Amino acid sequence: MKTVAFHTLGCKVNQYETEALEELFIQKGYRVVDFASPADVYVINTCTVTHHGDSKSRQAIRRAKKTNPDAVVAVIGCYVQVSPDEVLAVDGVDVVVGTADKSRLPELVERAVESGRPLKAVRDLGREEDFEELALRQRHKGRTRAFVKVQEGCRQFCTYCIIPYARGPLRSRPAEAVVRQVERLLELGYREVVLTGIHVTSYGVDSGADTDLLGLIKRVHSLQGLDRIRLSSLEPTFMTKEVIDEIAQLEKVCRHFHLSLQSGCDETLKRMGRKYTTGEYREIVERLKEALPGVAITTDVMVGFPGETREEFEKTYRFLRNLGLYNMHVFKYSPRKGTPAASFAGQVSAKEKDERSRALIDLAARCRKNFHDKFVGQSLDVLYEQWSSLEGYYEGLTDNYIKVLSPTRDDLNNKLIKTMLVESSEDYMKGRV
Repeated sequence: MKTVAFHTLGCKVNQYETEALEELFIQKGYRVVDFASPADVYVINTCTVTHHGDSKSRQAIRRAKKTNPDAVVAVIGCYVQVSPDEVLAVDGVDVVVGTADKSRLPELVERAVESGRPLKAVRDLGREEDFEELALRQRHKGRTRAFVKVQEGCRQFCTYCIIPYARGPLRSRPAEAVVRQVERLLELGYREVVLTGIHVTSYGVDSGADTDLLGLIKRVHSLQGLDRIRLSSLEPTFMTKEVIDEIAQLEKVCRHFHLSLQSGCDETLKRMGRKYTTGEYREIVERLKEALPGVAITTDVMVGFPGETREEFEKTYRFLRNLGLYNMHVFKYSPRKGTPAASFAGQVSAKEKDERSRALIDLAARCRKNFHDKFVGQSLDVLYEQWSSLEGYYEGLTDNYIKVLSPTRDDLNNKLIKTMLVESSEDYMKGRV
């Protein structure tokens, strides 16, 4: 039996697409093996948000070819879409596929094998109108949460971001197709679904769907047998008072919202092309906390954006320190060729980026600990997923995204159990079933 191995970089959408591709290869008679193992085909699903993503993609290519020099190496995704010839020039690459036509990957691999020549399948996304179906139809071992891709593309064009060029225009998946997939996932035993997309709050803005994101959430919420709906990264401006009030009435929607901030300084936000102010962001956070007690709000923060002075960074630091978020993903600005910010004056040194990044990472750790401390002594429902690396403990998530480790001798996979939270640390809480 032919074997295939996958390596995924980047976002939740990439994770979803890789799982769907695994199913397609299995249908073609392949057996999926670990990426570190010898395989006939290696698939690397790339990310190009930062130059580190590009570098990690190239490293994965070299690892695959070193493990099996005779293997077919297929490189797909955002890095390929933006720089196809650069990727194809990397020694050992046999197939490159952009962010469209992924559903044809098994066929393209076979064509490359038959021809004995490198194959490039990358096309202009400028006029792309249709949502490419890549639906999960099988239960993935040990998983209790299923990602469901509902939307593709972005048209925000923030000055630092390459994603609108890598993913193309907005395409929404028809609501009925989303509902059918969730119904299938429930039949397979999943209890939680995560609605995800490249810019998920744009769902329905194009003509691909007959409803907006809130309408889609309500349709999914009505399905019997579903315990939880989780939402991937949201544009803050989506969370109007009306939307928050509606979501607060939907008991299956998890009390966890990832609202991308990028900077806590209005001057920086303006240069970034973000469409809100820090005051508006704070108001959204306060509304959520009022409407949904115990809500966890997480965010992304960029340091070292061109022109970010020490004073601007200090504004960001103070804003985040006083906001009461649960956690933040901190990353350093990386110039992306073709984006306006790459040519902005005031590029920040690597040393300064490192210092600012460390300061916010330390702050994020304190935020997590402060949030966890509030729940010591409370009982929350935990959806258990897998054995922890801490021997004798099983781990899972509360609806508000707290990782809980509970001592047990039993396999708790996919069980939703009321759990007393008894101990707090920076990265998780200990529970008692």
